[in-house]
Amino acid sequence: MKKYIVVIISILFVFLVLTGCSQSLSRNESGIGKEKLNIYTTIFPLQDFSEKIGGKYVQVENIVPTGSDAHSFEPSTKTMVKISEGDAFVYLGTGIEGFTDAVIEAVKNEQTKIVKASEGVALIDSNGIIVKEKAVKGDVDPHVWLDPNRAIQLAENIKNVFIEIKPEQEEYFEENFKKLKEELEILDLSFKKMVRESSNKNYIVAHSAFGYWEDAYGLEQIGISGLSPSNEPSQKQLEEIIKAAKKQEIKYILFEQNVENKVAEVLKKEIGAETLTLHNLEALNEEDIKKNEDYISIMEKNIETLRKALDY
Repeated sequence: MKKYIVVIISILFVFLVLTGCSQSLSRNESGIGKEKLNIYTTIFPLQDFSEKIGGKYVQVENIVPTGSDAHSFEPSTKTMVKISEGDAFVYLGTGIEGFTDAVIEAVKNEQTKIVKASEGVALIDSNGIIVKEKAVKGDVDPHVWLDPNRAIQLAENIKNVFIEIKPEQEEYFEENFKKLKEELEILDLSFKKMVRESSNKNYIVAHSAFGYWEDAYGLEQIGISGLSPSNEPSQKQLEEIIKAAKKQEIKYILFEQNVENKVAEVLKKEIGAETLTLHNLEALNEEDIKKNEDYISIMEKNIETLRKALDY
């Protein structure tokens, strides 16, 4: 009799151990009980916001390499596998990442959370018109992260997913988001102060990536190329830009840190302008990394660059 009791107890013990392991795996797969969440992002602002909100509970990797362009990037099979094994894939969703459909399709049967950071954000098209449709198609300006107020919504969407995956750290994520939101609000005030103190509101950029500053602060960019750096102007458009620049006595042409534009170089010589660099924050370069730059510090430098460009 004792022998049978021992056998039954042994069977029950094994059952409980296996059940416990199964529950443990289930909790780990959903993010609950895991030490850190593995988060994959597409552009630098999403990486920066994810790290600041997630803090010690996240390990964040931006899949687009340093200095690369999200427009033309194609993830490798190895990268696809890593994302499928991760807890969340955070992408912008405004059309700047040409590879996201492939990633989403590849991980659709996995437990990876797909996070469209721009969900609910007011977008604008190339004519400065607010786009209300959820589906982003056509000539929508993808560079939504450059407006600090819209960046708050991006960050909040990230925060909400972190809480969904790891609800036991809701208070921690909320507190980190609150700090980031306050920094973005201060940045917005600095932008507004700079614009108020500037006598001019027009500036020339090599690439029309800064339309959200028009909407948010009343500035007007004169773009040499369109929403995509490859969209070069016609001869007539170039002549009109030269005419406007000379008339307004614009002294500077603003280039981006990771975009070359031969037409802009020609225009610079034609109007006798100097060059300044605006950082589009899409991706960091090696110098940014060495200086430990983040979204806030780079945007502060952009404000000072604009202050100089508008002082003519």
